[in-house]
Amino acid sequence: MSEKIETSISEILADWLVGADVKKLSAETVEMSRRIVLDVAGLCIAARNEDYVKATVGASGPGDITAIGHGKGFDAFSAALINGTAAHGEDYDDTFEGGPVHSGAVIVPAVMAICEQEGLSGEKMLLASAYGSELLCRLSLVTPKAIHKAGFHPTAVIGTMAAAAAVSVALGLNKKQTIDALGIAGSMASGIIEYLAEGTWTKRMHAGWAAQSGIRAALMARGGFLGPRTVFEGTHGFFHAFAPSRKPAFDLLLADLGQRWVIDDIVFKPYACGTMTQPFIDCAIELAKQGVKLDDIVKIECDVGEGTVHRLWEPLNVKHNPPTPYAAKFSTPFCMALGFVEGKAGLNQFTEASIIEPRARGLAGKISYKINPDDPYPDQFIGHLRATLKSGEVREVKQGYMRGGKHAPMSLDELQTKFVDNAVYGGWTAAQAEMARGIVVEAFSSAGPKRFRDLRI
Repeated sequence: MSEKIETSISEILADWLVGADVKKLSAETVEMSRRIVLDVAGLCIAARNEDYVKATVGASGPGDITAIGHGKGFDAFSAALINGTAAHGEDYDDTFEGGPVHSGAVIVPAVMAICEQEGLSGEKMLLASAYGSELLCRLSLVTPKAIHKAGFHPTAVIGTMAAAAAVSVALGLNKKQTIDALGIAGSMASGIIEYLAEGTWTKRMHAGWAAQSGIRAALMARGGFLGPRTVFEGTHGFFHAFAPSRKPAFDLLLADLGQRWVIDDIVFKPYACGTMTQPFIDCAIELAKQGVKLDDIVKIECDVGEGTVHRLWEPLNVKHNPPTPYAAKFSTPFCMALGFVEGKAGLNQFTEASIIEPRARGLAGKISYKINPDDPYPDQFIGHLRATLKSGEVREVKQGYMRGGKHAPMSLDELQTKFVDNAVYGGWTAAQAEMARGIVVEAFSSAGPKRFRDLRI
């Protein structure tokens, strides 16, 4: 039995969630929530024809809820699973410095599905999106690096809790029901990171699985199913299970909750690959811009945060020779090599052909790392390389931030261009993309969720 806890974490969170009010959202938070929906929708369209999405669709049930870019309807759980899998599948979705976690690919699919199913308003969608994303990001601060260390994917396990909270807000659950929803979600949370071993696809489904689990948890709670109120801090609770190596810092979750919105600092990715590879790609592109030629490079050494090594650097021989295009997205050496050779690392760069392209593969094999004990990861994502040239010269390139975030934000025009590019990549015309953009940016209007059906193309 857990030691008696007078007021649990979920009870405190439930008070905050039950009190959700648009008046408590700043203009910046509303705009950020709108941009997250835009980014997620574009990614759903981009991936709609990919094999992993087709496999997910094949395992889904019929209904009348929208999976963006698909002509038929699905049940709400399946729609959330499809949209979440598509949004996260190319690792091009938003991220959060401090986690890292991907809130949009979890929260938006869950909220879209429940709002469409229940006939809820755009204001409900806004509230649920903002509060759900905020909770997901804040929960990632409680035990930094420890969830990954335990072999779990933070977006997957934390996302389930946050999706349950978001759907609870959308449904207008009372405090007891919200506490139960969080408690139920704790037993639904899952997602291991063994996909790293051979570049398989399971990470792609994590966001969608969390989204559909959150819907189930909230609906079960609405129906009277009971969940433990000590789900977060209990003896057998969430953080004991998923982050046993670190004592939870719940003050980082609860401090200034409702006064400061950390989602205002969410980062939109400029590249379609792992979060912490991104500033290193920028460094590699800058090295090429300085006039360094591929044949000039003897070796490149990167200073990295210890917490990134097991996912993005090791085993180094595998990272030098990724077995699949998906595996390449989680190889910092290969992503850097693509950036240097191609000048970009978008959806078109991660293909079967690119992973055997001799220039990129050759350069990747020259890239190694050194752990920097002063690296600010996970609070800040930075890049730092030293390139030794045949002349003996050493070129050093540093970037102290990740582009797309608070230090170098992606403009609305850039985000809209990303949306259109993603839609066209997914097989839509520019006119269809523009039509969809108009629907998505109005998702929080009174009739917003009712127009999701028009995204069934």
